[in-house]
Amino acid sequence: MTDTSTRQRLKSLARGLPSWSVLAAGTLVGGLLGGAYGLVKPPAYTATSYVIAVPTAKSGPESALGFAQAYGRVATQLAVLGDAQVWAGVSLRTLQHSVRTATSPDAPMVAVSATSTSPGLAVDMANAVSRALTRHADDTSGSTQVRLVQFSRAVTPTEPTSASPTLTGLVGASAGGLLCGLTLLARPRRTGQDDDPVPAASVPGPAAAADVQGKR
Repeated sequence: MTDTSTRQRLKSLARGLPSWSVLAAGTLVGGLLGGAYGLVKPPAYTATSYVIAVPTAKSGPESALGFAQAYGRVATQLAVLGDAQVWAGVSLRTLQHSVRTATSPDAPMVAVSATSTSPGLAVDMANAVSRALTRHADDTSGSTQVRLVQFSRAVTPTEPTSASPTLTGLVGASAGGLLCGLTLLARPRRTGQDDDPVPAASVPGPAAAADVQGKR
């Protein structure tokens, strides 16, 4: 009896709370969880190295630009990462999850970025992949007439590129408020138990035959 009464009181209290209090509670909880996630998760650092495609005397800039796009896609393939893992000192899986490449439609350049919780390891991975990619390009330069040259080595990052606890807290607060708002909109409307029932509309019945004859 006591547990049942307690649950009923809690339900009654929840029904009596205004909607804004539910939104505020969801926003607060989401902000706390997001901030805690940002504090617990170790910061990530990103280092980037650049290589540039250079045409030989038998090709032109258009050819170098096209091969730069192709090398940007090849850089994260097993043939390149397999050589890079030896110089970086990490596993192939780590390189696959940590290394990303980007190319430009206007310049024959490939950016190789590596992300890690260690700034030094991020630098080693980015430079190792750039070195491996350059070697693979040199091996085929006789047929492609395009060489890859290292344009800029990766430098040790001084600031993390991962989201700060403040940002993760703001994201969590926004997500918590949004979820609570959607829940309030989706919940069914409740009708109070103490409301008086609305009386049904009465339709007059047909007049009796005797009453009709008496009026004549």
